[in-house]
Amino acid sequence: MNQRFRAWWQPRRGLAIAEACVIGLVAALSAVFLKVGSGLLGTWRVHSTHLLPASLALPAIGLVLGFVAGWLVERLAPEASGSGIPQVKATLANVPVTLSWRVAGVKLLSAMITIGSGMTLGRQGPTVHVGAGLAAGMSRWVPTSPDHRRQMIAAGAGTGLAAAFNAPIAGVLFIVEELLQDLSGLTLGTAIIASFIGGVISRLLSGGSLDLNLELTQSSSQFSIPEIPFFLLLGILAGLLGALFNRGLIFSIKFYKKLHISLPLRVALAGFTSGVIVAMLPASFRDNTGLRESLITEGSHPTVAAIAFGAQFILTLIAFGSGAPGGLFAPSLILGSCLGHIIGVSELYITGVGSPTTYALAGMGGFFSAVSKVPITAIVIVFEMTTDFNLVLPLMIVCVAAYLVADKVVPGSLYEKLLELKGITLAKEVPMEGALTKLTAKDVMQKRVETLDAEMSLEEAMQSFARSHHRGFPVVEDSKLVGIVTQTDLLKIRESANHTLGERNLADIFLKEIMTPVPMTVTPIHTLGNVLYLLDRYQISRLPVVNGRKLIGIITRADIIRSQADHLNCENGTFKLRSEPSYVVYQTRSPSIGSGKLLVPVANPETAAILLQMAAAIARDRHYEIECVQVMLVSRHSSPSETQVRTAKSRRLLRQAEVLAKKWQIPLHTQIRVTHDVAQAILETINEQHIDLILMGWKGSTSTPGRIFGSVVDTVIRQATCEVVLVKLGTTVQSTLHSQPSFNRWLVPMAGGPNSPLAIKLLPALITLGSKPQIILTQVFKPSEPKPDMSVFEKSIRHLMRRCQLFSTVVALPVQANSVAEGVINLVKTEGYDVVVLGASHEVLLQQAIQGNIPEAIASGVESTVILVRGVINS
Repeated sequence: MNQRFRAWWQPRRGLAIAEACVIGLVAALSAVFLKVGSGLLGTWRVHSTHLLPASLALPAIGLVLGFVAGWLVERLAPEASGSGIPQVKATLANVPVTLSWRVAGVKLLSAMITIGSGMTLGRQGPTVHVGAGLAAGMSRWVPTSPDHRRQMIAAGAGTGLAAAFNAPIAGVLFIVEELLQDLSGLTLGTAIIASFIGGVISRLLSGGSLDLNLELTQSSSQFSIPEIPFFLLLGILAGLLGALFNRGLIFSIKFYKKLHISLPLRVALAGFTSGVIVAMLPASFRDNTGLRESLITEGSHPTVAAIAFGAQFILTLIAFGSGAPGGLFAPSLILGSCLGHIIGVSELYITGVGSPTTYALAGMGGFFSAVSKVPITAIVIVFEMTTDFNLVLPLMIVCVAAYLVADKVVPGSLYEKLLELKGITLAKEVPMEGALTKLTAKDVMQKRVETLDAEMSLEEAMQSFARSHHRGFPVVEDSKLVGIVTQTDLLKIRESANHTLGERNLADIFLKEIMTPVPMTVTPIHTLGNVLYLLDRYQISRLPVVNGRKLIGIITRADIIRSQADHLNCENGTFKLRSEPSYVVYQTRSPSIGSGKLLVPVANPETAAILLQMAAAIARDRHYEIECVQVMLVSRHSSPSETQVRTAKSRRLLRQAEVLAKKWQIPLHTQIRVTHDVAQAILETINEQHIDLILMGWKGSTSTPGRIFGSVVDTVIRQATCEVVLVKLGTTVQSTLHSQPSFNRWLVPMAGGPNSPLAIKLLPALITLGSKPQIILTQVFKPSEPKPDMSVFEKSIRHLMRRCQLFSTVVALPVQANSVAEGVINLVKTEGYDVVVLGASHEVLLQQAIQGNIPEAIASGVESTVILVRGVINS
């Protein structure tokens, strides 16, 4: 039954059509509700001027309703500020911007209040946002793919526009031209259905587009060939003034940010200022609907149109820059109609022919095209509003001219510029083929390469393979690549030693005799497409990267897969989040008397105590100072330096660190940072405070696709130049500042190479957290491999016994298993070790494909505490 139910809900065309119908109905009803609600509030506002002086009533209403609208947005859904179209555009580009029923509900109510308060903002942008939010909420009911969800969100956005303007074709074109930019059959089908239903519902419920008197417009519009230069002039002026309008919007937003006041106060200030200005204007300016109709008909004087243009221009900048929930479509159309009316009256005065109404309607489309950069949508919107074919040619001339001029003066989309102000940069989508063409071997290769010397004996080479997870090594002579040897080569040579090499001992056979000379290589400028071709063509798993004959790196299939995973996670994909720098809101400083600094990010009160104890043990052993940081996340819609935060809980957490540092007499510095990105804040702290070692906690799993330990930890491992210690606490670990954990049995897997000393170096400090601890050094070898040479352990044992002479003994224990992870996990479960300490380079820690990630597999597979150590990266 469950399988049948899931199969029925699988994303298919029939389900998409049904979902589009529901989205169209709901989005249209919300658009009508917004229109009716804002209209009733606007009527009440105008009526209040008959009871009280306009100079008192309008500013007061703007102040109060503006504050209420801003408070709703700030408290319930910060994503609901502004017009909403940039947020929808970002969501459709796979940017993690919240889009849900909650956002839609808050946007609907706050936009109604804002528009009803008298601010010169439109309801069309909010209806697009509301429709998209409702569609996003409904799409979560159906277990569909991300692409299907994007199509439904786009359909909801198009329905909002169609219902607001009563223009279903324009709704579809807006999706194709601006939002989704997709012409696939499913996208067009769902968009057309949803927009059609939205238009029908809007018309049935009298939700006309802009409440224009169509009888007046249809009876008076006309066009003749001699008027073409005047329409071109109108298009050029609309483009220039539209570009100026867009720049003014950006300036207004930046100006409000400099005031450093909350969103409710900004919107209240905008409402109050708008009320003061409108109160000083003629009474006809208090009703935007009546103003639009008077401008489109021939009865208005050019002076009135000029005043209306200036007033609407300034009032829109004041309202929109505050972050008030409202759109720009309606103000753009009003400004365009004013400009068109002025040009039309001038043309009529000069030539004696023509219709100001035609110029007013063409100006509406032209200014809309210049502001929104959607000329086709602008043409269709005005045409669907009037259903007048005489307007088509004038509209095409004016809209195209305005678009070309505006894009020349201020290139790019206004909505993308608004997103950039919030730290979100949208770029053109790069297909996987493009990524493979642009990325080079130098971009993804491993710069640290383990090599074998050409003069190394076959016996020594086998020991190196036994200590490493690598299946092949480049062979060098005087730092120059001379060959390559794989595990398969060694096994074949060993099996056939008596037949092909006589009675020679393995110790007398050198790698230069059995290696593959002149191996396949690539240069740093080879693209990933070239690398993939060579790997597939010759069925190999790694390619050395050389500059001349000098070996500078190595690239494997795992490196390519990781780069592709980063691409799919949008690190090199369709967008880039550019967060503002983190902001320090609280800090304490101690005397700088240590020889280095250790950073401890604390977040969870349940694990902070044990992490701080580990940090204190390391700091005391190395004579380090401790830098303790608490990171507070804020919405990307607000600036870290301007957002008000409560630091009481964070300071209580930092006081735990102060108590421990005072007890152990360790210099401690604390700080609280407000940020958009936790990893960025940690990296900034590392760079600013010159950190030598960072100690971080890890929960033991991640749900982020393409990540090993999670986005924050992976980023720190990849980019932090200092030593990194990652701790996954065991399930039974309990510790407070007044009691130590019972860490008595320590297991240290040793794979050989340069990484094992990282774990050994850390042990003398950490084992002070237990009482008479026992240290077990182990090395895993496969059943087909010889037992490891015990001399490998001797140096580490002597070092530990010398540093830990007051503690228990150190034991070496080889373990036989099919893999390192399997051997360590089974040993921990059998013997019940308290802590496992692993040393690994950042390449190993972040390797996911081919062999899997050994450190992550061990950390996730045991219930004991696991400590992963990564050495310093040379920047």
